Amino acid sequence: MTKQNTLDPLALWKSMYEQTESHFSEAIHETLKTDEYAEMLGQVQNSFLQYQQLVRSTTDMYLKQINVPTNEEMSSVASLIVNLEEKVDSIDEKIEDELSSKEVSLEITKLKVSVSKLDKKMNQVLQASDQLDKNMHQILEVLTSNKKETPAETTSSQPKDKK
Repeated sequence: MTKQNTLDPLALWKSMYEQTESHFSEAIHETLKTDEYAEMLGQVQNSFLQYQQLVRSTTDMYLKQINVPTNEEMSSVASLIVNLEEKVDSIDEKIEDELSSKEVSLEITKLKVSVSKLDKKMNQVLQASDQLDKNMHQILEVLTSNKKETPAETTSSQPKDKK
């Protein structure tokens, strides 16, 4: 049997890769080491930063025109909220500490007793007011009934006086 020679494209590609890879790798490493490449890379980076600044300033101007807060403004508000929460927590702790103290508890107890006494006195005043109101109604009824009777007596007494 004779050996058939066929062209294998993968073997050809592998051979070509192995021969050129080392040359390309060496050339790339040499290029990366040069000052010209570093300078060009710095220029590209500066261009990108200028573009980024332009986009940021344009976006900020647009957001201000449509009345939408920017990221910086939102960060500022978030920072203010965090500071406010910390202050509220601090005040809350101080209030709890003060309320738990014996002096405050004693003052609260005294205040409760005073309010209770005041409530009893207010009930007495209301009862006295109701009694006074009833007495006033009775007096008014007596007075109005006397006024109604008085004209009748005078009319019946007037003809008697004329005779």
